[in-house]
Order: sequence, then C-alpha cells, then structure tokens
Amino acid sequence: MNRRERCLVNKAGFKTVTSSFAPNSTSTVELKPSYNLPIVLVIAAIPLLLVQPWVGSVFTLFGLFLMFQALTLRLQFTVTDLDIYRGEKLIRRFPYQEWQNWRIFWNGVPILFYFKEIKSIHFLPILFDPNTLKTCLEQRCPRI
Repeated sequence: MNRRERCLVNKAGFKTVTSSFAPNSTSTVELKPSYNLPIVLVIAAIPLLLVQPWVGSVFTLFGLFLMFQALTLRLQFTVTDLDIYRGEKLIRRFPYQEWQNWRIFWNGVPILFYFKEIKSIHFLPILFDPNTLKTCLEQRCPRI
C-alpha cells in the first residue's frame, strides 16, 4: 500500500481501501468526496443573487444541499456491488449483476453519473473523485 492509500477495517472485519489510484477489482474501494460541483454552484449563485434573487437562492440552496451530501455520503465499490453509506449505515446497495449500462456525462468536467439497472435508472451528481469512480466502473462493470 502506498502513501496515498488509506486502509480501514470496518466492524464486519472487511478491509476498505481509500485511494486516488487505480484499485484492483478484488478490494473494496471507498471514493473520496469531491466538493467541486457544490462549490461551483454556490459561487455561481453570488452574481445571480444580485440579478435574480429567487434563482440565486435556488442555486445557493442546491449547492449547499450537495455540499451536505458530499460530506455525509460514502460510495464503496465492493467485489459484487456499489454500496452507499450515510455514516456507518448502509442506505442502498446496487448489485453489478443488475446493471445494464453506465455513463459519466461531460468527461472534461464530470458533473453527472448515470447508470441503468434492470428495473430502474439512476442519475447521481459527481460528489466523489471522478477518476477513481471511472476506474472502478470500468473494472467492475464494463459498459456494453
């Protein structure tokens, strides 16, 4: 394990590796949060507040909401699924075997992550390290 990786052992005894490097597909990878999108929304809201207070207020509230989500949510790529945690509580599990497709929109400035399961589709704002997200997706759930 190099200096940029952090190893954690959760209550169940599983090893979690948090990294900004390409992980292997047999370890559990927890993505680092990225505050880029919320910060851009809040900064963009400042001039909007002067011109259109209602629109600026909406941008500000949405940016602050996304900031809170980035602070509290954790995405973990396990061997078999994508898990979403709030603190220590698992709030959603997405097994890869049910995934049909995925895409990260606007590669130069990634802001939206889309994936389709057998029964539903999901759009998530990019609140996590986009490079590690893409690497994990390519390793664990190659696109069709």
